[in-house]
Amino acid sequence: MPPIDRDHIRAIPDLPRASADRIAGFAGVPVAVIGDAMERLGMCDAGIGTITPGRTAVGSVLPVLVRGGDNAGVHACLEYVRPGDVIVISGQADMSRALVGALLARKFAAAGAAGVVIDGCVRDQAELRELGFPVWARGVTPAGPYKHGPAIIGEPVAVGGVVAAAGDLVAADDDGVIVVPAARAAEVRAAVDLVLEKEAAMLAAINDQASDH
Repeated sequence: MPPIDRDHIRAIPDLPRASADRIAGFAGVPVAVIGDAMERLGMCDAGIGTITPGRTAVGSVLPVLVRGGDNAGVHACLEYVRPGDVIVISGQADMSRALVGALLARKFAAAGAAGVVIDGCVRDQAELRELGFPVWARGVTPAGPYKHGPAIIGEPVAVGGVVAAAGDLVAADDDGVIVVPAARAAEVRAAVDLVLEKEAAMLAAINDQASDH
């Protein structure tokens, strides 16, 4: 692997995090339900999809901004990962080179990250699926990245048309990815319960109607 140039990487210290209780409150809630509870806004565009089907992730956003096709900042962010983080990488939707492969995914998992969302590409798709570390990305390419920077760790990023800031909550499943702003998390979680209650009532009505025939 070529050496990483860290001279052009800037990191913001003491980043805020979503609390463990807040993360747990969204665990297991489908992204579609969270979206309904957020006026159906806040979801990344459909170009960002799962690379590891069947896996889900909920965690605190650790934002990383990199130049298209360059992952020096992705490597550097390992120093800042805390358990429960979901690493949210803006690769500016560049599709020419992979920003994350199986080796980096293993490092993220070892650091306690809950997953990674990439507005860019990955490689080693089969190995990523075997590893099981949750990954969402815009695409797959075998082409490796450059490692020169520049990059910024900790400032808000745009991923899939959605702004993600440190301390926001991100949830992802087979349907896609949603970002819940930190300031709205409690409100959205309460709205999730209302959505689930409404869906349960609708399902019960459907089952009652079916039993009448």
